[in-house]
Amino acid sequence: MNSIIRYDIALFTKINGVWHNSFLDWLCPLLRNQFFWSPLYLFLLVFMLLNFGRRGFYWILFFLATFAMADMLSSSVIKPMAGRLRPCNNPLLADTIRSLVSCGTGKSFTSSHAANHFALGMFSFRTFLFAPLFWRWSFLFWAFIISYSQVYVGVHFPLDITCGAILGCLIGGATSKLFNSRVGLAALA
Repeated sequence: MNSIIRYDIALFTKINGVWHNSFLDWLCPLLRNQFFWSPLYLFLLVFMLLNFGRRGFYWILFFLATFAMADMLSSSVIKPMAGRLRPCNNPLLADTIRSLVSCGTGKSFTSSHAANHFALGMFSFRTFLFAPLFWRWSFLFWAFIISYSQVYVGVHFPLDITCGAILGCLIGGATSKLFNSRVGLAALA
């Protein structure tokens, strides 16, 4: 376990302290901000209701339930049990971190941003069966860039992101399976 933690810190140091530039210093704080993605959420809400009616409404309910489950498991169950400090709160790393956003007081493992967005990304990937594969993969890419930004700005270790992504994919996979078996989406008219 110590070698995994050492590798995790070394990779964090590369992403946060070495592999940076002024463009990403501007972009990554935006990408991890929930308000930045509000137009996407509004678009999905309108798109689902206009194109799928009642089934779209159920899709929205499942989408929200997926988010709630991922957030609850990550924030309320796993983080208190693991108790890992965020990199920006770790006194051993304090002198080496480039903090681009407020650190917060919460724990680090697992990343709730990663769990939440990978849960939503996987749910969308597996329920948008009518969409071309490129667009479906874009949901998972979206989750990845948000998660990577968490490491870049200094609030999570890569292992926090990886485990949050796995948790999110499991939750999104489960809720999408339930949705597809109970409701499903009809082809676009």
